[in-house]
Amino acid sequence: MADFSVKIKGFIFNLDGVIVDTAKYHYKAWLRLADEMGVEFPPEQHEQLRSLSRMESLEKILEWGGLYMTEAEKLHWADVKNNWYQGLIAHMTPDEVFKGVLPFLEEVREYGGKTALSSASRNAHTVLKSTRLDSSFDVVLDGSAARKAKPHPDCFLQAASALGLAPSECIVFDDAVLGVQAARDGGFHTVGVGKQEDLPDADLVIPGFEGLSLSDVLEMMPWTPLSMVETEG
Repeated sequence: MADFSVKIKGFIFNLDGVIVDTAKYHYKAWLRLADEMGVEFPPEQHEQLRSLSRMESLEKILEWGGLYMTEAEKLHWADVKNNWYQGLIAHMTPDEVFKGVLPFLEEVREYGGKTALSSASRNAHTVLKSTRLDSSFDVVLDGSAARKAKPHPDCFLQAASALGLAPSECIVFDDAVLGVQAARDGGFHTVGVGKQEDLPDADLVIPGFEGLSLSDVLEMMPWTPLSMVETEG
């Protein structure tokens, strides 16, 4: 890889929609909950829950259904939903990791880069274990970490700090508008994973990692050239 002027040392990834697709399991669990409450919950509404916490998602569903719950009831039903969800993701397999992710992570390690997973899900470790990705990241921050929700950049700032890096030394990969906004506000380079029209504020948008190398990403980023690790001396 050519030696460029801007030095990238860290790669921070969101989990759902970037590494694996757990959204379908969230939807199944939320749909079951909505059915219990008599609330219609089409897939397009589930899309509006992206990047929201479990409690924020529940409150949205209650709002759509015109329902009221006490805080104690909310906590109960959020736990019920989570138990259903955990039962689903416990049966995930390595085949559910998006194509190209493992080779990309291996290439990052080959070049000496550091990797972090930053997810709002409290079940991130379960997903990583089920898909055998638990040893693929130097740092894993899940929803149990005390931090402000996106679009506040806390989730990524904590990940960079745990890697011992500055935001300007890291690229964040996220598939949601709020995630990209959080990364940009935190001073990170951003790669949106999805469609260009859905993530217009990302520095670069890719459809996924299949057939994509680390060199490809670095060369496509809109900067004056960049490399991953700083040359000593």
